[in-house]
Amino acid sequence: MNESGIQPVEYKVLIKPEVVEEKTAGGLFLPEQTQDKEKMAQVKGVLVAVGGNAFEDWKSPPQIGDKVYFAKYAGYVVKGEDGEEYRLANDKDITAIIR
Repeated sequence: MNESGIQPVEYKVLIKPEVVEEKTAGGLFLPEQTQDKEKMAQVKGVLVAVGGNAFEDWKSPPQIGDKVYFAKYAGYVVKGEDGEEYRLANDKDITAIIR
């Protein structure tokens, strides 16, 4: 499932943020400024990979493939070998698991 070529270490996790839509449900294109604002506010994604020590003190940790909410400005954006953008963050930056 991890096609990024990025393997987090220690307490880091790799999250694939959900794609921000360029159109509304009615087919109207959103202005670029609105799209950029939505990208910065993105807080939902899919857990792609975890470091060896991630979630060691969690009672019910998320699993790879789970949808999660994460802190708004957590970690930093990295580009994988597959050309996609990912967020590399600390495990503590995950705020909720979507089940």
